[in-house]
Amino acid sequence: MTSLPLFDQVPTQGGLRDAFEQWVSDQRASGALRQPGSIEVYREMWHGFTGWCLSQSPTVTLDSLDVRDLQAFQAARFGMKSADLSLTPRHALRLLRLIDRVLRHHAARSGNPPNMAASDWLAENPHVRYAEAASGDPLPEYLSVAEAKHLIAFLSNARPRPGVSGARRNAHAAFTWQELRNRVAVALHLGGGLTPAEVRALTLESPIARGGRIRDRPWKISIPASGGSPARETPIAPWAGELLQHWLQVRSERDIPGNVLFPSTAAGKRWSKQSHYATTRQLLAQAGLDGSEGGTFKLRHTFALRQLRRGTSPEEVARWMGVEVEVMDRYKHIMSSPMDVV
Repeated sequence: MTSLPLFDQVPTQGGLRDAFEQWVSDQRASGALRQPGSIEVYREMWHGFTGWCLSQSPTVTLDSLDVRDLQAFQAARFGMKSADLSLTPRHALRLLRLIDRVLRHHAARSGNPPNMAASDWLAENPHVRYAEAASGDPLPEYLSVAEAKHLIAFLSNARPRPGVSGARRNAHAAFTWQELRNRVAVALHLGGGLTPAEVRALTLESPIARGGRIRDRPWKISIPASGGSPARETPIAPWAGELLQHWLQVRSERDIPGNVLFPSTAAGKRWSKQSHYATTRQLLAQAGLDGSEGGTFKLRHTFALRQLRRGTSPEEVARWMGVEVEVMDRYKHIMSSPMDVV
């Protein structure tokens, strides 16, 4: 007679991980998923979901997953500060769609009926299901914690990393000066809240290092007056300052003429609106993020929310961003909901 085990077999990460990797493999083979950055973002999202499943008792598997599990998962995410746990309705929709796709793919490979838990949960939660629907006064879009941290790491690969070892230490040497320029420009959108026009208008006098904690490292930006907006100064995140410091060194070494901080050519030609837009859109796509309309302003909104979340007054944030303080009212609804931004 065969004896039964004293304890249930505990599922491992392998089943959840393998189902995801098989989905990724087939998506890449079909051409539906091309950008490495997109795959990395999806992998981080799935890793967070997998960690929660394995932490439950009994462990949640792809076959046992039901609506109640997803409701518990969703509830557990609010208020958390881990990198992949910022489930606002829009981000929850993106994750639930990923779960549904992996579930359906897993079922197709195994020849079993698909687990409809994700679809059923979305049907019961219209505030998430219609999170991307157009509205008369849409909320500002911003990056989730996972997306922001992923983008910061992606951008920072273009600067020297003395604290790391191996190939990553000198990975920045492979970047052309144009590729470095592109990443630093995007860093100022996210790390300083600058608009595209402001980034293109910056001069070599714009970075301010004096008074900072680290010698020669910019910690704020002087933005020239334009239109009805007066000249102003705004702080930038330390990681953005590190990138900017490296760019200033590279720009000087290449002896690029002119006074434009981010020139379009080695001759110092000014960066055009069309070229800057196309470059930023392509870079965000390479990072696995949505680079369509509003991409740079999504980064600007993330900057604003980060500052407000840290306790900076709306008046100060408005001054840094060059807008009227009433504009900060756009963020009140987001701030009233559990969220976290980098």
